[in-house]
Amino acid sequence: MKFSISREALLRPLALVAGVVERRQTLPVLSNVLLDVREEGLSLTGTDLEVELIGRTMPSQVEEQGAATVPARKLMDICKSLPDQSEITFALEEGRAVLRSGRSRFTLSTLPVAEFPNIEDTQGSIELSLPRGTLKHLIDATSFAMAQQDVRYYLNGMLLELRSNLVRTVATDGHRLAVCSRSADIEVEPAQKLIIPRKGVLELVRLLDDSDEPVSLTLGASHVRAHTGDFTFTSKLVDGKFPDYERVVPRGGDKVFIAERAQLRQVLSRTSILSNEKYRGVRLQLEEGNLQVMANNPEQEEAEENVEIEYTGASLEIGFNVSYLIDVLNVLDEDRVQMTLADPNSSALLEEPGGGDAMYVVMPMRL
Repeated sequence: MKFSISREALLRPLALVAGVVERRQTLPVLSNVLLDVREEGLSLTGTDLEVELIGRTMPSQVEEQGAATVPARKLMDICKSLPDQSEITFALEEGRAVLRSGRSRFTLSTLPVAEFPNIEDTQGSIELSLPRGTLKHLIDATSFAMAQQDVRYYLNGMLLELRSNLVRTVATDGHRLAVCSRSADIEVEPAQKLIIPRKGVLELVRLLDDSDEPVSLTLGASHVRAHTGDFTFTSKLVDGKFPDYERVVPRGGDKVFIAERAQLRQVLSRTSILSNEKYRGVRLQLEEGNLQVMANNPEQEEAEENVEIEYTGASLEIGFNVSYLIDVLNVLDEDRVQMTLADPNSSALLEEPGGGDAMYVVMPMRL
């Protein structure tokens, strides 16, 4: 194989594909990226056996078609360190990959292409198309609530629910729940529920932008595949049953207040400085027209803030993990936030005033 390509044309797909490649691998070939050059263009593939990403780009010249696998990180670091607008020539010589650019020359080791794994190409049963911005918004609004390394493996990911004219994402780590729904021009019968693993969600959202350009999704029994322009993303699905999130959403809370979102977020951030570093607890004292936020820690240090709110009703004292509240306030789009409470032992519901396309449930803490 031998081809030439500009640094910029190689760097964008390489940076995204290399993101999938894990640094520490059980199989050496998984640290590599597969380069496959044909007359119609160059494709780059990276995988960790759970998530696979293929990026496509156009070389300036193809002298000889072929394929090779080279270390992903080293190739990316070399490309990043070359001057802007550099032209890179790539060739296979005696089983090694040789890169030349200007006066620079780099020789990289390769591993056999035959060893490079391919996520099996199951025929997707359902195909549909969504605006990229819609899917990006849904993921951005909920992904922060995914569990990280929970033994309940089905929580280490995001539920993607597709039904006719509706797309919904749900994430929970057992302490908080994020649900976001958007209407979409799709026909799905029967409704589909897929759990995309955490890493798959984080890689997929990097391929999306806020545009109305379509992303086409192919749903299989054990995989989901997304096509966006020059990229094909494939992820295995988590085989498990996601909890019934409808049952977790608190109903009938009678204490509803509205606050300025940015102001409340700043108050919580300041108060959290003196909260217990391990439990991150803050105490909220709800009164007519005022919300008092208090925190203390084992060193007997205390913080107290008051924030003006729209509220008339009985007073209530309740504790929360402050990080969970701040996370929600960071992703809400509106200038104001509505919080619904019932009693000190019931979860809080946070949303835009009067509802909206997203709702967040945070469990209380005993302080």
